[in-house]
Amino acid sequence: MVFKGELLTGAVLAAFGGFVIYEAHALSYTSESGPGPGFFPLWIGIGIVVCSLALLYVYFFRTDGNSEETVKPSRVELTRALGAWLAFVATIVLLPLVGFGLSLGLLTAFLILVLDRRSSWAALGVALGLALGFHLVFVVALGVSLPAGPWGF
Repeated sequence: MVFKGELLTGAVLAAFGGFVIYEAHALSYTSESGPGPGFFPLWIGIGIVVCSLALLYVYFFRTDGNSEETVKPSRVELTRALGAWLAFVATIVLLPLVGFGLSLGLLTAFLILVLDRRSSWAALGVALGLALGFHLVFVVALGVSLPAGPWGF
């Protein structure tokens, strides 16, 4: 049997989602003050399994008549996907060095400016708005400390 990308991806994601759900059951679902440490991993695992099952459903019950035909991504699409993954890796590397706000802002600006080819004003506005929004929600409203850079943010 020839495995196609959708089948392999769906199976791997279903297994990974099942693993996340299994591991989440070892954590408490609730705590005295609300959701416990197992709440989000459980629901993320369920979401992964549901999405992978939808992918497998589409693979097995495709009705367009082109189930044998596989569309190959173009070089531009592969380059953009690789660029996005490398941007995420760079963000993880920069996080302890420059802090959460700046690394998130740089990631957002790169994705909008370089990969989506929008204006620099749009990239700057969304990057600042997203960094400020994360700061207001997590640091101010929820009291969660995010990694800070040498400038204190």
